[in-house]
Amino acid sequence: MEVGAVASMRYVSDGIKAARLVMQHTKHTILVGEQASIFAITMGLPGPTNLSSEESIDKWTNWKKNKCQPNFRKNVLPIDDCGPYRSSTNIDEKTCSNVERDGLDESLSYQFDVHNHDTISLAVIDQNGDIAVGTSTNGATFKIPGRVGDGAIAGSSAYADSEVGACGATGDGDIMMRFLPCYQVVESMRLGMEPKLAAEDSISRIARKYPDFVGAVFAVDKNGVHAGACHGWTFQYSVRTPDLDDVAVYTVTPEILTT
Repeated sequence: MEVGAVASMRYVSDGIKAARLVMQHTKHTILVGEQASIFAITMGLPGPTNLSSEESIDKWTNWKKNKCQPNFRKNVLPIDDCGPYRSSTNIDEKTCSNVERDGLDESLSYQFDVHNHDTISLAVIDQNGDIAVGTSTNGATFKIPGRVGDGAIAGSSAYADSEVGACGATGDGDIMMRFLPCYQVVESMRLGMEPKLAAEDSISRIARKYPDFVGAVFAVDKNGVHAGACHGWTFQYSVRTPDLDDVAVYTVTPEILTT
């Protein structure tokens, strides 16, 4: 099994090609940050490139005007509107008496939905039965600098074993990566579960611990039998096979969790 990944990589637009270079030309599994960018560029990918767009700059500007809310921080107090931040348990309350800055409003905590992240996860089975998976994402909007999501974590956003099948995932990666949902799916199929049951089981394991999380997985076995499962949203995935003239889109509705 070969794996390659990059994370927190700036100035290089094609992350999936960079990840493949890691897989093909190093003995490592993951490279991160500035050194991942340097590696990708020295291996021939275009860069350094300014990846900001007019839309992203406008979003960031408006977010700054809104005192950097919402964001992903918790249990902190901002020294200024947009930080720096300190632990709320270590700051003398007398030095931070401005009620507008007395902690962060939990209602403003960032929530994942279909509009604020852009993960694409896919699986391919070739004519020899070999299976490959890949994930590409820009990450969570307004994430804390340095954050690494599930896209670069093997077994979380994607996983494959040609002897069994594959899985891809999307959603709240900070929650989902704690469960390695795609590894769980593939191993469940290895033990005899059908793709639908394996996908539902993986999602339910997360939902039992985090009933408000948003996420989904697709599962496909080595014979091409596929299914999906989701929680917190309606999920769609697409399939293309040699006998199809076009891509088929499948819609999956969330299951009601019972305990």
